[in-house]
Amino acid sequence: MMNEKASEELLQQHGIRPTANRIMIVRALAGAGQPLSMIDLENKLLTIDKSGIYRSLVLFRQKGLVYALEDGSGEMKYEFCRGKNEEESDRHVHFFCEQCRQTYCMEEIAIPEVNLREGFLVHSINYMVKGLCPQCVKKRAKCLKGSY
Repeated sequence: MMNEKASEELLQQHGIRPTANRIMIVRALAGAGQPLSMIDLENKLLTIDKSGIYRSLVLFRQKGLVYALEDGSGEMKYEFCRGKNEEESDRHVHFFCEQCRQTYCMEEIAIPEVNLREGFLVHSINYMVKGLCPQCVKKRAKCLKGSY
C-alpha cells in the first residue's frame, strides 16, 4: 500500500493539492490492486461522503491521475494512469468476472493496434474480456461436485 508521503507526492506531480480526503482516496486506489467503483470507494472510505469522493475522482481524471473504464457492470471503475495520458499508457486488457463482479487488470496483455478506416479518430479503447475468475471457477466446480 502507498504511504501518505508517496500519495502526497503523486498528487503534487499531477498538479493536485493534497488534502486528507484526496490522500485517502489515492491510498485506497493504490492498495486495491484492481479498478474500483464509487461504491467500492464508499465502502472503503466511510469517513468521506459520496460527493467528496466523486469530486476528487473528477479532478483526478481531469489531471490525468486516474481514468475510468466501463466493465459492463453498470458502474464506472477507476484506476491509476500508468503514463502521461490515458491513450499512451492504459491500453491493456481487463477481465470482468460475471459471478463476483470484480474487474481485473491484465497489464501483461496489450490491446492489439486497431487500424480504422480513414477519417476516424480514436479517443479511447476499452478491451474487456468477460467470464469467471479463477476463484469463481473453483467455487462453481465445488458446487457441481456437491450436486450429484
